Amino acid sequence: MLRKPAILALCLLLVTSALGAARAQGFSSGFTVSQRAEIVQILRDALKTDPSILRDAVSAMEADSARQANDAASAAIKALGPVLSQHDGDPVAGNPKGHITVVEFYDVRCPYCRRMLPTLAALIAKDPDVRIVYKDMPVLGPGSVIGAKALLAAQRQGGYQRLHDALMTGSPDITEAVVKAQAQRLGLDWTRLAADMGSAEVQSRIDFNLGLARKLELQGTPAYVVGSKLLSGAVELAELQAAVGEARKAGL
Repeated sequence: MLRKPAILALCLLLVTSALGAARAQGFSSGFTVSQRAEIVQILRDALKTDPSILRDAVSAMEADSARQANDAASAAIKALGPVLSQHDGDPVAGNPKGHITVVEFYDVRCPYCRRMLPTLAALIAKDPDVRIVYKDMPVLGPGSVIGAKALLAAQRQGGYQRLHDALMTGSPDITEAVVKAQAQRLGLDWTRLAADMGSAEVQSRIDFNLGLARKLELQGTPAYVVGSKLLSGAVELAELQAAVGEARKAGL
């Protein structure tokens, strides 16, 4: 015996097929006005009797949309290749020689990126074979740009991670004065850092990262590339670990 969702699907299929056949034969419709009204009433009655039909249909559409998005992301990741995880000069945390790479696209002012700090720290602590590659992606205004430039400039002095941790745990209202105070507190050469912030190389690195984000069709930060998988938003440690496990199993 067919369940109501199956009956509804069958009705819709018949309507679609009939209309398609009618159009192919040059007719405006395969049903009379009264027949169309009866079909609509059947569908309405089915939805009133069992509203879960609509919920099931929406869930199926969402699942299909997510599947298509995942397939598109995997294809984009494959097309980009090593440039995502092995690009020369990218800041790295965790084990620099780790076999599994987690690429993080983040904005230093993003609250969800900040929320991920302990999650990434736990991942590194629990799995010494993981390396984190940072892709600075300033998308939240001038303060984000200042922060990204400061971090990439600090990298030239070996101070990326220290300044990263300081800015990510401090006020999100990042200004040049805030960066200067943090840099000096950490023992970085502020004069040199300020000059490097305005360098073409630092701007080129930011532009490159934003270009990668566009190719991956990222909708915001944070976003994580693990193997052939893209994880969006502040995810749980278990989800990251599962993605790492999949990548390790696949030899990626």
